[in-house]
Amino acid sequence: MASTDETGQSAPQASPTGTTPPTRPPAVGAAPGARMPRWLPRAMVLALALVACFQLGSWAFHQLTGLLINIVIAFFLALAIEPAVSWMASRGMRRGLATGLVFLAVIILAAGFVTLLGSMLAGQLIKMVEGFPDYLDSVINWINAHFDTDLRRVDVQEGLLRSDWLRNYVQNSATGVLDVSAQVLGGLFQLLTITLFSFYFAADGPRLRRAICSVLPPARQAEVLRAWEIAVDKTGGYLYSRGLMALISGVAHYILLEALGVPYAPVLAVWVGLVSQFIPTIGTYLAGALPMLIAFTVDPWYALWVLIFVVVYQQFENYVLQPKLTSKTVDIHPAVAFGSVIAGTALLGAVGALIAIPAVATLQAFLGAYVKRYAVTDDPRVQGHRTRGTGGAGRVLSRFLRGRRQRGEGSSEDGTPGE
Repeated sequence: MASTDETGQSAPQASPTGTTPPTRPPAVGAAPGARMPRWLPRAMVLALALVACFQLGSWAFHQLTGLLINIVIAFFLALAIEPAVSWMASRGMRRGLATGLVFLAVIILAAGFVTLLGSMLAGQLIKMVEGFPDYLDSVINWINAHFDTDLRRVDVQEGLLRSDWLRNYVQNSATGVLDVSAQVLGGLFQLLTITLFSFYFAADGPRLRRAICSVLPPARQAEVLRAWEIAVDKTGGYLYSRGLMALISGVAHYILLEALGVPYAPVLAVWVGLVSQFIPTIGTYLAGALPMLIAFTVDPWYALWVLIFVVVYQQFENYVLQPKLTSKTVDIHPAVAFGSVIAGTALLGAVGALIAIPAVATLQAFLGAYVKRYAVTDDPRVQGHRTRGTGGAGRVLSRFLRGRRQRGEGSSEDGTPGE
């Protein structure tokens, strides 16, 4: 039987060698015999797993950001051509063939425009290079006449060719050729990716909608299909209304440039029409810079006339043409459109600025279809009018004037001051 001490606890038994083993001190703040909870190790493992999954997801999202942006662009492009593809498919043509014909037409138009624009820029560049000696002579003569100097074109050319600035510029340009080539190849690959995704989205639109609806209950399926239809209507309406305004803008600028005798008037008109409509808010002024530059080479006064016409036409488009054409297709407030363009630019750059308006129009139409609205009370303040004396300052002023009027009437009857 084990021996006990005075407190009634069993005394530690001696080891066979005659020494007493040391006792383990109790844990600080823990009750005697307490153990680790069984859920704590699993909770720690789960927390570490969640952190690892979040880090992995964040890394994957950053790596796939470019691909996701390309998919978003392709989706909106597919929504834009969906009406044309559906129209041809409803007349017996296969959707793949209809989508291919639409893309072929777009590629032909884009290639023709780029070819004409490139030839125009190349011609103007050659003209500027050929006329550079005469322009340099006129500048040197003006400087010699006004500043009493004796400059010569040969000296200026030799000094320019021997300058360190030109040498450094040529070296930097030579080293940057590979970077430019890589950027061009990357841009072509990105364009090919967008084209392939948009082709699949447009050609397999019904199959994609069936695949999405197959994982949703019937009530949700109707909502998804309605949202899809709203997105198609708004995106297609935005694209077609912009195309019509680009046509009108191009014709108007072509008439002006042809009347002034500016070279390459058709190409410049197409440039102004496309850039002014598909780059929101500031596209008109960016598009007008190139015609102004070409007109300046003909006559500086022609550049001024082009600037005046661009500003006047922009006001006509904003207040007369655009509200009539977009009232039924993209019915959003100009302030909302401007804010959406700024937000899209901050999020996705130029791509965000391009797809911001149809995205916001789709969201607004979808919310308008499901948000419950009530009849507005018949109050003058709703119409932008205020009733007389409704405000606090109006009531105080009215009470003050009424008191003065009453005191004035009392003094006239009694013959004594109102006070």
